[in-house]
Amino acid sequence: MTVIHWLGLLHPVLVILFVYPVVGATIRLGILVREKRLGITRQPDLVPVEHAAHGAWVTAGVVVAVLIAMVFSLLANGWPSGGVPRLLLLGLVSGGTLVALLQVRRAALRACFALLCWAGLLALGSQPEIWRLSDNPFSAGFWSSHYWSGVLLSGLLLFTTAARPEITRQPRFRRLHLTLNLLVMVLLAVQAITGTRDLLRMP
Repeated sequence: MTVIHWLGLLHPVLVILFVYPVVGATIRLGILVREKRLGITRQPDLVPVEHAAHGAWVTAGVVVAVLIAMVFSLLANGWPSGGVPRLLLLGLVSGGTLVALLQVRRAALRACFALLCWAGLLALGSQPEIWRLSDNPFSAGFWSSHYWSGVLLSGLLLFTTAARPEITRQPRFRRLHLTLNLLVMVLLAVQAITGTRDLLRMP
């Protein structure tokens, strides 16, 4: 195996060893938070805090894994001539705004940083060197694309992280949070299937 092959494995290894276990812990903590809110069981006051912290770690892990995958695609297919500074800037925008998102308090700033981070990922993914099964939403390839389901997953997780205080305080945001995270679980399963499929296509 070459260095590029090892780099290609870094993305799935990070997801398998970190993201999916933390997702499981986050779901379990979410169930405990719901039981605490409904008075079904008595839970420590720290449980909601831990649930939110685990959710932030899932979002950060997914964004970092996406960035690693894009770097692999760029290296495997050749950096675009004269485009390295621009790509580095987009990567810094994505990573930097994620860090800022995890720190800011005001709702407007949280929403802006989440959108900036997602826009940075989309801009990086739009490079011709990034392999996408299809860009046509009317084709079967688009809906079975590891890239596009990963982009959607990242966007949903960024929204959840940005709306964390509102989810805590407002029932309608909690219901939206629950609905979106059912979709997140489906997308995580899709990512596992399509990611395994795409690994078999590595040169």
